[in-house]
Amino acid sequence: MQLKDITFLVVTYHSEKVIYDCLDLLPKESKKIIIENSNNSDLKKILEFKYPNLKCHLMNENLGYGKANNIGIRLSKTEFIFIINPDVRFKSTDLNKFLELLKHEKFVIAAPTRIEEFHENPDIKTIQDVNFVHGFAMLLNKKFLANIFFDENIFLYLEEIDLCRRVKLNKGRIIKVNVPVIHLGALSHGDQENFEMEMSRNWHWMWSKFYFKRKYNGYLFGMLSTLPSFFSSLFKFLFYSLLKNKLKKDIYKMRFSGLFNSYLLNKSFYRPNLNK
Repeated sequence: MQLKDITFLVVTYHSEKVIYDCLDLLPKESKKIIIENSNNSDLKKILEFKYPNLKCHLMNENLGYGKANNIGIRLSKTEFIFIINPDVRFKSTDLNKFLELLKHEKFVIAAPTRIEEFHENPDIKTIQDVNFVHGFAMLLNKKFLANIFFDENIFLYLEEIDLCRRVKLNKGRIIKVNVPVIHLGALSHGDQENFEMEMSRNWHWMWSKFYFKRKYNGYLFGMLSTLPSFFSSLFKFLFYSLLKNKLKKDIYKMRFSGLFNSYLLNKSFYRPNLNK
């Protein structure tokens, strides 16, 4: 596996504060595809001017993480596609080591180790077979992907767990490599402190939680296993309403709403309004 055989795929959405540091650390000889979900034409111009081998595709609406990645996967021409979040930092030495260790491995999905886990478990195996990896940095081998793509019903959260689940059901191999990668966390799409993004994260976390359970275990199991979260969200919404704590009240309102709409089999419709 050589760097020219890899396309780096990054989905962006109001990611201007973090995307440049991410791209600065990626190898110049590798192709890069940016799927820009906020339709920022200025960002497209800057990125394509500044970075070689990069093409930025503008979306007219926020498609979500999974659907945007599917577009990038289909646009890519290389055998391997490396999906990374804009808030991922991969040192070149670690990236080279990661790829070197994969030279003789047959896999569908391979992922590095988040730096916190790397330091916590220094004696962990160099390569481990696992059931799933997290989606902030995952290398896909398109040769063995067998047309398994992200579930586009999921807008945010658990989409990579769902992808891994279907790869495993198809007898595909998923491996975790003991090479560190830095993931800043919650900074991929807008500021961590942004109120609308926080509301969106809470809504979609609960919607996706039920959807995933229902998809693989049926409606009844999905509902019974999430009812504690449903009643907890409702109780906390009422509690913080009485205390006039607007932030906490709105967070639990969004959790309740996301789960309730998932119970009703409504689509994952909530979108953050970053123009507020």
